[in-house]
Amino acid sequence: MSVEARGATIPAPARRPVRGMWRDAAGRLQANRGAVAGSLVFLLIVAAAAAAPALAPSSPIALNVSASLESPGPHHWLGTDQFGRDILSRILYGARTSLAMGLAAVTISVAGGSVLGLLSGYYRGAVDLSVMRLVDVMLAFPGILLALVIIAVLGANLGSAMIAVGISGMPVFIRVVRSATLSLRELQYVEAARVAGCGDTRILFRHILPNVAAPVIVLVTLGIPNAIIAGAALSFLGLGVKPPTPDWGEMLSNGRAFMTTAWWLSTFPGLAIVTIVMAINLFGDGLRDAIDPRLKL
Repeated sequence: MSVEARGATIPAPARRPVRGMWRDAAGRLQANRGAVAGSLVFLLIVAAAAAAPALAPSSPIALNVSASLESPGPHHWLGTDQFGRDILSRILYGARTSLAMGLAAVTISVAGGSVLGLLSGYYRGAVDLSVMRLVDVMLAFPGILLALVIIAVLGANLGSAMIAVGISGMPVFIRVVRSATLSLRELQYVEAARVAGCGDTRILFRHILPNVAAPVIVLVTLGIPNAIIAGAALSFLGLGVKPPTPDWGEMLSNGRAFMTTAWWLSTFPGLAIVTIVMAINLFGDGLRDAIDPRLKL
């Protein structure tokens, strides 16, 4: 006799908990050793920058001519520059400038690029044509050259450098967001929102924007190191941070004249730039693989 005939009830099979895309992505990210290592190194740099006043052995701008160009040793672990300033202290404080440059520039790129990309992909027609011609003009210039043009208009200072690097990084965000918006605007849930009476602004920022967040987040993690390098390049050329404010690019520039006699002036700031760029790139590559839907089992 069957179980049902005896009046017994069959318990429903246990259901596996449903995990969202971001929870699945977090699990894959944690399994990526390169991404974990990159994130730990980046967090360590951020912590060192935040604790610079406590960690720095001396003032990053105090002059001490009697100790100029001292090689790395017990008194100055990374040596001193031509003005007797401690290199370790300047690197720790310079991390603040580089991080601020990267975050501010990428924020400008994301804000401007996402809005223009949404408008271009959603409205198409004349709006799309105008935005894409603007992108073509921006891409006709190398990024650093476009930044130089913007700085020539705004003036040479840290704020202008952030704006210049942010604007020069917009095209990639515009193109990615536009491409995603072109496909999303034709989906049924967007049509249902229109039928329900939702306005364009609500559809763009409530229904479409959240669905393009994944590729934008990946671009952010890959754009921060590019912005840091661009900011260092501008400071190297004397168009970013002004002395005596510590900055890795400015330290590289100052060390050029002492490459054969004081190698540490350029070596350690260069290693700092390489380290933070590699750390963020490792995390960005791991994040890209983690949120790629094609990798989901």
